[in-house]
Amino acid sequence: MVSRIPQLQRFVYSHYFYGGLRQAVGVLLPALVLVGAMQMYSVGMIAAVGAGCVAILDQPGGPRRYGTNGMLAAMVLGSATVLLTGLASSHSLFIWLLVPTLCFAFSMLTVFGKQGGLLGFACLLIMTLTMRIPLSPHEVLQHTLYSFGGGAFYFLFSFATHRIFWHREEQHALSAALFATADYMAARSAFYDVNTELEANYRRLIHAQSAMTEKHQAARDTVLRELPRGQGRNDKLRIASLNVFIDMVALLDTLVATHTDYATLRRRVPDSDVLIFARDALRKLSGNVEHIALCVARDKAASERNSVKAELRAIEFELVSYRTDGMAEREPEIYALLVQILRRLRNATRLVERMAHHTGKQASIELVDMRLDKSLDRFLSRQTWRLGMFTSNLRLDSSHCRYALRVAMAAVLALTVSAALARTGLLNRVVPGLSAHSYWIVLTILVVMKPGFALTRQRNGWRLVGTLIGCGLALALFKSTENTDVYLAVLVVACVLGYSLILVNFMLAALFNTVFVLLAFHFLTPDGSSVIGERLVDTLLGCGIALLCSYVLPWWEHSYMGSLARALKNANQEFLRTGLVFADLARARLRSSAMAADRAALTEPPGGEEVLPGEGIVEEAEVRWRLARKNMHIAFSNFAAAFYRMMDEPIKRQKNVPELNNLLIQNHVLALQITSAIPILCNLEQVPPGIQSSLDAIQAYLDDKDAEPPASIETEGELATLAYPLRQMVKASQLVRQEMRSIQ
Repeated sequence: MVSRIPQLQRFVYSHYFYGGLRQAVGVLLPALVLVGAMQMYSVGMIAAVGAGCVAILDQPGGPRRYGTNGMLAAMVLGSATVLLTGLASSHSLFIWLLVPTLCFAFSMLTVFGKQGGLLGFACLLIMTLTMRIPLSPHEVLQHTLYSFGGGAFYFLFSFATHRIFWHREEQHALSAALFATADYMAARSAFYDVNTELEANYRRLIHAQSAMTEKHQAARDTVLRELPRGQGRNDKLRIASLNVFIDMVALLDTLVATHTDYATLRRRVPDSDVLIFARDALRKLSGNVEHIALCVARDKAASERNSVKAELRAIEFELVSYRTDGMAEREPEIYALLVQILRRLRNATRLVERMAHHTGKQASIELVDMRLDKSLDRFLSRQTWRLGMFTSNLRLDSSHCRYALRVAMAAVLALTVSAALARTGLLNRVVPGLSAHSYWIVLTILVVMKPGFALTRQRNGWRLVGTLIGCGLALALFKSTENTDVYLAVLVVACVLGYSLILVNFMLAALFNTVFVLLAFHFLTPDGSSVIGERLVDTLLGCGIALLCSYVLPWWEHSYMGSLARALKNANQEFLRTGLVFADLARARLRSSAMAADRAALTEPPGGEEVLPGEGIVEEAEVRWRLARKNMHIAFSNFAAAFYRMMDEPIKRQKNVPELNNLLIQNHVLALQITSAIPILCNLEQVPPGIQSSLDAIQAYLDDKDAEPPASIETEGELATLAYPLRQMVKASQLVRQEMRSIQ
């Protein structure tokens, strides 16, 4: 059994921990300097809040320019928010008008995607913390300047760390993608285990693929943002990272091309040792990739830990036995499939070994793919901010508008509940010394409420559990010691872990953030027990209000599923179309090469090697096909994530579950078989009529047209390796058409 790297070790060397450490240092440093050197507790707290607002936009992964622009926007909008909130803080009527208005406006920024959502949350966070204490007019400008100074400090600090540690950032992003690839390989290995359920395997595989797609795009945005230009030290480091990335993508291509109808494989050869050896080989390769990922994160050379030579030789022996028994003539497609599995495992082994070599000091300073050029820029993420995107969503049938209205309504309700409790003194009579704070209730609502119902309900539970445990730990700390140095050390650790875990484990992040906030307030007002009780009560109230308001103007996931299904079908259609164009051009180049060779043999012209026509056109077609594949993976991940979110919603809100589940599986099969078939089509001199008819039928089904695929297709020689993927593509496209019609 291949041992897996512990999750804790993976986390410590991950870009999450590195990013959390960077954010925590940038947020705490101005506060520690101001408090430690000048005893300016209040100013230090304000500067830390301003820095924390900007730090939210400094997330690991993604193009650096987007993080820079986001932090600059957070500085400007955050400072304006502080100014407005500070001016309104001493007037209850203005606060009641301003807070819901800002909640609506900043929540609408989710129309601009993840970056817009982070910017909106950062501004809302600084709004709630500014309304904590009423400010007089002459204090507002100082408060705004201190907050802007903290944000400016963090921006400069982040800019400097990114410039200095750019290579470590590349390594961390690449390591996260490699870990996700290893998890995907481990999920695929389960399909060769006849003792596992295929349906459960598919669920695990789709979850692993969605996570891997996100990590691969983050690595793509980081590694490809600045390509090597010369032979300097920095260029050598970039070449090493780029080579690992290229081979990682090639490894994924190899894995995808091994997809098959596992139910048929289990039914035809259920007792075959080939399945066992393929499972073990894939698990070992997964362990090797995981080891490479850890070595990349630690900036160390990787050595192969698990050899798969025994498994590959055993598969070769089994295939010889099958051929001797006549399987190649009796069941040519099954035999060709098993041969293909062996070839893919060999190729995967070669790529894993080469990735390990790239991490060593003797790594090549040449790119493994010399065709790389500026076209790689097209694979980077693109974000567009247009005012029209905001204004066009100001309607009730927009999910973004509904979400913004829910947040604004929840803020009004939080202010109402807090005012009622303060006026009646109900909470103080029940538990003397306690009072509700509107700003903390609003903050809890902003943290918990998300556009989707399922995620809001899920975060409610995580937030409550994390806050409860965090309050208990803080209370135990206050009771066990009064040493402020211990408090400060725990505060720093809690801040680092809170930032590091926010994208990994929300409950643990809530736990450490609760400890951090309670210790911060303890330094300002040393009354630990009272603060703990108030934070717990406020969190309970905020979670209750958030859950209640999540039923107001809800936008259920099934409303999105139709458009996401169409986007996925269109992405697969474009993936097939660009692949067929690439295959046609590749075959034309092969024919040109053969004709040139014949002419050279007959005439023997002087002057060296003849340049083949259309070389650049073929490479451009291949780039477009790979770009379409990337877009297909993103569309698939979006559809899968929305489908599983829908499954977490109330049962009466789940629509077309069997059809959508089948669409998920069939689109997955279709995409994988396209990846498998196109390289084979590229190497054919001519496309036989039966195969061409099958391709035409697949395209017709995806166009929602009737078609008549041939009853049989050519299987002579290497064509046997193409017959099975084509049959799967025909079947999958038929089912996609059928299910698309049913959900419409």
